Amino acid sequence: MLQETIGRTYDLPGFERPLIVSSGAHGPLVQQQLADAGYDTAAILLEPEGRNTAPAIAIAAAWIAARDPSALMLVMPSDHVIADSAAFRAAVACALDAARDGRLVTFGIQPHYPETGYGYICKGDVIDAGNGIHAVAEFVEKPPLALAETYLAGGRHYWNGGIFLFRAGVLLDELDLHVPAVRAAAVDAMARATMQDGFVLPDNAAFCASPNVSIDVAVMERTDHAAVVPVDMGWSDVGSWTALWAVRDRDAQGNAVKGEAVTVDGAGNLIYVDGGPPVATLGLRDCVVVSTAQGVLVMPRDRSQDVRGVVEAMKAAGLTA
Repeated sequence: MLQETIGRTYDLPGFERPLIVSSGAHGPLVQQQLADAGYDTAAILLEPEGRNTAPAIAIAAAWIAARDPSALMLVMPSDHVIADSAAFRAAVACALDAARDGRLVTFGIQPHYPETGYGYICKGDVIDAGNGIHAVAEFVEKPPLALAETYLAGGRHYWNGGIFLFRAGVLLDELDLHVPAVRAAAVDAMARATMQDGFVLPDNAAFCASPNVSIDVAVMERTDHAAVVPVDMGWSDVGSWTALWAVRDRDAQGNAVKGEAVTVDGAGNLIYVDGGPPVATLGLRDCVVVSTAQGVLVMPRDRSQDVRGVVEAMKAAGLTA
């Protein structure tokens, strides 16, 4: 998926080599993925610990702004499936002028069903009719089903895909206005960054001083300069086990199986073995079974959005770090 994300813009006119932000634990894997695909990068920044999306994007903005504060940065999470890359690239082209003018542009995904696991963006007044750009009226957190159905019928709400286009300097200025500690931490961390084994390592203490906050909460929900470009591009956020089941190849009974696993008289299951013991299921329907070296997860597929609560319960019980 990292390779696919980079490939959507790699070697296109106007794009520099990609700047990767990842966790320290994934650094070697990122290097291997890049080597396998033959991709070069501008740099690979490794976070010393996860501090949510605002600090991650902020260190990238600081790296770019130190070279050219007016440069545009396109933020693309690597856990997305985009079936229609041409539609995505067309939407980015439509957003360029607005971003150059100081707008913080997000891409609103055309919803096709009342998803309750995504946030939504409500479009407001038209900014650029020719390019289909609207001001953002509001961001909405994950809604209950009845409200999601209203959004789908109303035609003004889009899924919040977490893909953004803005000038690096503008993003840092907005952070300084709304959550100055995020900008200060990012700029300080990058000013004191070191190089090791081909990675850029932001200063640990400076980076970890940043508030743990998402880019939506830190900036996009507060700024007066947010804009949205609606796009229908076959998008899925593979940030949940249900979403992963939806995009994987499945057998005639709707089972998606990875690794050492068998399912007998089962249907609609995701069985995912990665470093854990083999899995066998009998008569299981519409469930997720994940087997790793850290543990085993079993749940109904429609409870995929509740995994965080399970993780917290395990931590409270002392069963995981």
